[in-house]
Amino acid sequence: MSGYFVADVGGTNIRVATVTADGIANIRKYLCNDFATIDLALKQYFSDVETSFSAGCIAIACPVTGDEVAMTNHSWVFSQRALTQQLNLDALFVINDFTAVAHSLPVLSGEQLVQIGSGTANPQGNVVVFGPGTGLGVEHMQLSDQGWTTLDGEGGHVDFAPVDETDLVVWRYLQGKLDRVSAEDVLSGRGLLHIYQALALHAGETLSVTEPAQVTEKALNGECETCLAALQQFCRIMGSFAGNLALNLATTGGVFIGGGIATRFTELLMNSDFRARFEAKGRMKHYVQPIPTYLINEPDHGLLGASAYLQQQIAS
Repeated sequence: MSGYFVADVGGTNIRVATVTADGIANIRKYLCNDFATIDLALKQYFSDVETSFSAGCIAIACPVTGDEVAMTNHSWVFSQRALTQQLNLDALFVINDFTAVAHSLPVLSGEQLVQIGSGTANPQGNVVVFGPGTGLGVEHMQLSDQGWTTLDGEGGHVDFAPVDETDLVVWRYLQGKLDRVSAEDVLSGRGLLHIYQALALHAGETLSVTEPAQVTEKALNGECETCLAALQQFCRIMGSFAGNLALNLATTGGVFIGGGIATRFTELLMNSDFRARFEAKGRMKHYVQPIPTYLINEPDHGLLGASAYLQQQIAS
C-alpha cells in the first residue's frame, strides 16, 4: 500500500515508517528535540525516503480530543487541519499512541510476545496494554460486531496506590515533592529515577545516579545495589498496576506491557515479583489468576498498530 505513512510520537522520539502491502518499511527514528514543530520532523522523513504521501496516521503520546493536539511530555502543539494542509495530504488520522499499540495486539505473533507467569488468553476477551516510557500510556480494547474497538482514557494518571512498605517510602518521598503522586510518577523513565532517589535517600546514601538509563545499567551490571532494588521495586509496582487494569475491565484476553523501558530488562522482569503482585488482589485473586500477562517484544508495535488503524479507516 504505497502513498501512506505512519508515525509513532513519544515524548523523546518520533518514529516514522511507510505502509506497504506486506506491513511497514523505511523506518526512521528522530529526536523530537531536533525539530521545533512536528511538521518539520515529518517533512524531514518525506525528504529522507524521497517519497510523496497522500494519507497518514500519527499515534501520539497525549489525549486527542479535538483539532488541537498538545503533547503531554513535549512542547509540540498543532492543529490537525493545519498539519494536513502543511503536509499536502488528502487524509490524516491522529490517535493516542496507545490506541495504536492496542490495535497492534491482534496482529502480533507469538515470537513478538513474552509471557510472564501463567494464564491462558480468551481470544474473545477484553485486553489492555500499558507502557512505561517517557510517560505511562494505557489503553483497553474490546471485541465488538464491528471488530476491535479501543476505549480511550488517561489511565496512566490515576493515583499511585502503595502496596508494601517500600512503596510507602517512595510515595512519601514523592508526596513531599509533588502535589499529587500519579502512577506515571513511578512507572516511567522519571518514575524509575524517582524510585531510586527515594530508596537512596531513605538509606542515607548520596545520590550518584542522575538518569533513568543509569539506574537500569548499574542495576544489571551489579554496580549499584540501590539501583537494583529500585528496578525490582519498579517491577513490583508494574505488577500491582497491571492487576488493577485487569480488574477494571475483565481483561481475560490478556494484559500487555509495551513502552520503551521494560524490554531493556526482560530477564529481570521474568524473575521478579511482577506476577506475584499482579495476582495479589486478596479476595479477587481468583479473578485475575487465570489472566495472562505479556511483554511486547516488538519494537515497532506502535507503528504496526497505527498501520492497522489507518488501513481500517481507509477501507471503511
